[in-house]
Parts: sequence; structure tokens; C-alpha cells
Amino acid sequence: MTDKVTAGFIPLVDAAALLVATDFGFAEEEGLEIELIREVSWANVREKLSAGIFDIAHLLAPMAIASSLDLMPGSVPLTAPYVLATNGNAITVSPTLLREIKAELAGEEPRPLATAKALARIAIRRKREGGSVLTFGSTFPFSCHTYQLRFWMAAGGLDTDADLRLVVLPPRYMVESLKAGEVDGFCVGAPWNFVAAEQGLGHTLHYGCEIVQQLTEKVLAARCDWAQRHENVLIRLMRAVSAAAAFASRPENWDACCERLSAPDRIKAGREQIKGALSGSFGIQAEKNFLILGAGLWGRPDETQAAWLYSQMVRWGQVCSQPSPNEAAQSVFSPILFDRVFGHAFDTGETPLMPSDGLGAFAGPLFKKERIAEYLAAT
Repeated sequence: MTDKVTAGFIPLVDAAALLVATDFGFAEEEGLEIELIREVSWANVREKLSAGIFDIAHLLAPMAIASSLDLMPGSVPLTAPYVLATNGNAITVSPTLLREIKAELAGEEPRPLATAKALARIAIRRKREGGSVLTFGSTFPFSCHTYQLRFWMAAGGLDTDADLRLVVLPPRYMVESLKAGEVDGFCVGAPWNFVAAEQGLGHTLHYGCEIVQQLTEKVLAARCDWAQRHENVLIRLMRAVSAAAAFASRPENWDACCERLSAPDRIKAGREQIKGALSGSFGIQAEKNFLILGAGLWGRPDETQAAWLYSQMVRWGQVCSQPSPNEAAQSVFSPILFDRVFGHAFDTGETPLMPSDGLGAFAGPLFKKERIAEYLAAT
């Protein structure tokens, strides 16, 4: 007997594990038929998941928490039992803004703190002189893109609510908006930073992992009520996605994966752009940790990651800091089901990234999930 699952996704490379599970037979091996539905915006994905139109979804990690904390209209409790992707974002700026930043740097290395301070000087000068307000695009208010932008900018001294504008744009419209001059830059997942660079419309200033070394980006999300009723289906889905992520992470499989992922009903992007994201070798520099699919232990949800994302919601005024919501946020990323499904199947040795606090932000204090108030007071 085959169980059918309806899944929503956004055409991004960090959906690869879910797409490969469907297209390369891993779901079929688990007795599953996945109907993939390609969406334009994260709002669409969340609303259809909440309404029961989708059984599961490729979802922004912070969105799963925000929905469970009832921070958006029509929110329902969600669970994120599997991490589809860690990292994968980048900050791109227009050629004009890049020239301004380089002028401000005056030969200094373009490290995140230096570029953030340069950006602050530019933004404040424009504001003082009555010039155009710097505008950056992000994919959703509750997203790692938004938090990476705000974290980077604030480290340079910017008031991210008063000194510039942050606007929400679906991923596929980022490049078009940059070309039209509607934004000066954006933070988005692959392949759109690479598309902007290839077309000469933008420059990738920083990979997301330069801002926060290790950050849960996309999760496999389901409504809690659906997950409880269909636990056996969810377990088989997790096994299929895990096998697909391992397959798509191996260099010998990249060409085959990219050929399918480039199709119009999948990511609809160039094969080399997709391969560059999978290999971490496309853009400003080679970075093997640019995007990490949820293979092996990388698929395990991390409560520390959930707590940090919650701390950013507090920092940027999206929710009031209280112990109870923090605990609820961490429960969304509970590893209990993952550990029950996979047990000791994966090597528990050292993983490629090992920041001391599990995050590795480029600025600010080390993070401790039990001391969010202290952490926020020190930022």
C-alpha cells in the first residue's frame, strides 16, 4: 500500500532533499507518493500548510516557531522533526552600493563587521543629506534572512527600523527588484544570489555562514495534529529525506541531481548555479559550509537553534521575552522523534562545524539557550 503526501515547496536549492526524495525513488522505497506543489511565496506555503491543503512543507525554520507561538494570522502549532538544510543564504548588494562600501572601507578587508560599519556610515549620511533610504529585501519577517540582515547591520551601529528599510519579497523576485532599483540589496537563498551575480546585477557580499556559522535554515514541517495522526507516514518520510540528502550531498551525484532540479517544475535555474550551491564553489569564494543538506546528523533538530531564533524574535520586537514561549519554541525543534527513528544509525563524531555555542555568530556574546535575557542585554 502506498500513502500519498502533499508537500509544498519554494524553488530553492535548500529544498533539494525533499525534491530528490521524490524524483529519485527514495520516497517510493518507503511506500510513499509525494505530490510536490511549487509555490511562489512563503506566505502561500504557510497558509496552505495551516489550512490542511499541504500535509507537509519545505518551510522557513523561524516560521515554524512563529506559527506555533501564534504570531501570525491563522497560525497553528507546527512540528519540525527534520532539518532539510543548514545555512544556504547570502547577502547581495547592487554594483552602486558595492562601490560605496568599498570607498568607505578604504582598503580594509571586507569582513562582516567592517562592511556593517561602512553600511552604517552610508545609511546615516544618506539620511542626513535627504538622499534615498537604503532598502534591502528579505523573504519574510520570520526568516533567517531577516535575522541575518538585522544582526549584521546592527553590529555596525545601524538602527534597522529607523536608518533603512527592510521589505518582504518572494525569492524569485529579488533579482528583478534589484535590477529595477527597488532595492539596494537582499538576503536570499540559492540560486538567486548567483543569478544576480551572473547577470552583473549584484555582488555577493557575504555568505550567511559568515554572519552565523551554523544556522538551521529550512525544516520539514507538519501540523502537530497531522503528525500525531500520521506518525508512521512521517517516520517513513524522514527516512526517505535522509537518504535523499545523503545522495544529493555526494559529488558523484551532483550532475544527475542538478539536471532534475533545474527543471521548470522544480527549481527552474541553471544547472551550474545549483551545482555551485551544492558544492559551495560558486560566488565570492569556495565555502564548503555554504549550504549543508540534512544528511546524517545534520537532519537532527537542535533546540539551541530554536532558542536563538526565538531570541531574535524578541530582539526585533516580534514577541515579548518570556520563559514559556522560549520553551514552546524549543519544543518545535524537539529531536525526540529523530532520535527514535535513527537511533545510533549515524556517526556521532565531530561534525564539519563545531562553534562553541552551536551557532558561531561573527559578533556579540556567546549564546546560551537558558540565558536569553542576559544574551539580549549584551547585544
